[in-house]
Parts: sequence; C-alpha cells; structure tokens
Amino acid sequence: MNIEELGNLFILYGLNILYALGLLVIGWWIASFVERIVLRALAATHRVDPTVAGFLGSIARYGVLVFVGVAVLQRFGIQTTSIIAVLGATSLAIGLALQGTLSNVAAGVMLLLFRPFKLGDQVEVGGQAGTVKGLTLFTTELASGDNIQVLMPNSKVWGAPIVNKSAYGARKFDFSLELKPDADIEGVMEEGLSFLRQDARVQQEPGPSAGISKMALDRVEIVFSGWASASEAGAVRGELIQKLRGKTRTGAPARKGADPQKRPAAGSAKPEPREAMPLSQP
Repeated sequence: MNIEELGNLFILYGLNILYALGLLVIGWWIASFVERIVLRALAATHRVDPTVAGFLGSIARYGVLVFVGVAVLQRFGIQTTSIIAVLGATSLAIGLALQGTLSNVAAGVMLLLFRPFKLGDQVEVGGQAGTVKGLTLFTTELASGDNIQVLMPNSKVWGAPIVNKSAYGARKFDFSLELKPDADIEGVMEEGLSFLRQDARVQQEPGPSAGISKMALDRVEIVFSGWASASEAGAVRGELIQKLRGKTRTGAPARKGADPQKRPAAGSAKPEPREAMPLSQP
C-alpha cells in the first residue's frame, strides 16, 4: 500500500468521522428539540399529568438518539440487518450487563402506569424524603427539605414502600404541651384553639381540637390537633409552638384562685398528741 492509497483512506475515513460527529451533534440537538415539542404539546392539552408528560418526553428524546446512532453506524458501512443480528446474538450478555438499567426502565413504566405520586407531592421512599420534581426513564428526582437534589433509580423507588403525604390533600398535625397542675389549663387550650380557628390554612371541617392526654402529680399534658394541606401542616404546627412556647410546664401562668400546693418544711411537722392508753388491771 503506497502513500497515495493511505492518503485516500485517510480522506475517506476522515470525512466519515467528521460526518458522524456532525450527525451526532445535530441529532443531539434534534432530540432535545423533539423532547421540548412533546412537553409543550402535552402541556397545552391541560389533560396530561406533568409526570406522564416528562416521561413521554424522555422516551421521545432517547428514540431520536437511537435513530441517530443507527445512521452513524450505517455511515461506516455497517448495515441495519447486521446491527440487528449482532444485537440478537448478544442480547443475553447485554441483558445481564444492563439488567439494572433495564429494571429502571421497567420500573419507570410501572410508576407511570400506576402513578403512586405526581409532581409536587411530598413523599418518603427508600429512606429518602422530599418533594417530587421529576420522573425520567431511569431516575426519580426528589428535592429534600433543605433543597438538595436526590436522584433515585426507578427500581429502588418501585421496590420500596412509598409514603405519599400529599395523596389525600389534607394532613393531620399534633402538638403536645406539658403544664403545671396549677396552671390555667383551660385558658391555654382556648388560646391555642383560637389561634388554629383564625388561621385560614387550618381546615374547619373537621375543626381543630384540644384535650388532656396525660395527668400526673407534677404535670398535665394537653394535645392540640388540626388538619391542613400537606405543604402547610408543618408551618402551622411550628407557628403554634411559637405561640405557646411560654406556656410550658416551667412557665405557664397559674390558674386564677389556685394556690400552689404547700408542703411543710422538713423538721417542722409536729407529731399529733395521742391519748394515753389505760394500764390493764391485774
């Protein structure tokens, strides 16, 4: 093989490589463009859940990339029939190597069909808690309480118990408070109930409640309960705690007309006199 033939091969394969790179860049852009078009079209209908729309957009994007990959291989003389034959012969090896990835795709389809949650729901799954931000072909995205991105494989999400705190719209919150026995218990209960009844975020049907849950010699425990949306229940509970933080067992005001229980000082108690027992006669 002379220098001229080497030059021709270099030009031929060099042009093919440049063509393939250009095709990959253009194909990547087209895939992203198609994904955006699908998302906009589904969003315009207002009848498709955002979770479903994101999943379908992801499928459209990867579908375009598959066609681009096949076109690049054909540019180098690899026929489609050969590609199918190779994939068929190595399907078992690919399945074993990518069983985790394929299980994520299958789990993503199951999550899409059964929809145990939607975008914006507050969930706990696989030891992670947060707000659902997205569902793709391979992962589920959560935003934790401190706004940290959590990406979980779909297979882990589908295989774990899913606690959806937003499934039923409203969520119950409780707050317990310990008071001294001589504190104005009824006044504290009325103050807390008044705060909950006036807060527009708290549902009035069923309305908030308060009651005594425990009683002891040195303390009385009362519990406030109410219902609010899952996204606001924590904030309402926190504001109630802030409202009643001065009413704890060490700082609650005494009930009007109630005197603290007095105990005699040590050594000050005098023994009661006892009547003398008459001596028995012999």
